[in-house]
Amino acid sequence: MLATLFLNPERAFSLTDLARRSHASVRAVHAEANRLTTAQWVTQERVGNNRMLRANTNTIIARPLTDLLTVTYGPMPLLTQALADVPGIAHAYIYGSWAARHQGSSGGIPQDVDVLVVGDADLDDLNDAVQAVAATLNREINVRRVRADRWTNPADDPFLLAVQSRPLVELPLGARVDA
Repeated sequence: MLATLFLNPERAFSLTDLARRSHASVRAVHAEANRLTTAQWVTQERVGNNRMLRANTNTIIARPLTDLLTVTYGPMPLLTQALADVPGIAHAYIYGSWAARHQGSSGGIPQDVDVLVVGDADLDDLNDAVQAVAATLNREINVRRVRADRWTNPADDPFLLAVQSRPLVELPLGARVDA
C-alpha cells in the first residue's frame, strides 16, 4: 500500500483499488488507511462515496520513505525479477528519465520506464515479462532490444549513441551464459 501511494504521489487511490493492488481485504486497507492518515503519512479526500488516499509528500519521512520503496518495490527490483528468466539477455538497462532521476537529475516524476535489452531475447517474451511490472508500477514500460554487436559498436546509430551518453542503470541480472 505504501509503495503504491509513495511511488505514485501524483495520484489518489480508492481503498478498493489499494486493496486490489495489495491483495488485501478492503477492511484491512481501511484499518491501515486510518493509521496512515492519523500519522499524517497520507492525505485523504472524499469523492462521492469513495475515500481517496494520496501520499503526503510534505512530511519529513516522504523523501527517505520514497527512496526506500524505490529500491525495494520500484522498477529496478521488479524488472530484475521479471527479466531474470528470459533467455537471450546479455545485459538490461533502464534509461531515459527514470535513470536520470535515479542518478540524481532533477525533474518531474517519470511517467514511463524505458528498458534497453542487449541480446537476442524474443521481443514478445520481453513484453510479456514486463507486463505485470507495468501494472504494479502503474507506469508504461517501453522495451527496446538491441543486438550485442550493435551495442558495442553503435557508431552509426544515433539512438544508441544518445542512450550511451546519458544516464543508464544496469539491471543486475547476474552472469548470463544464454545470450
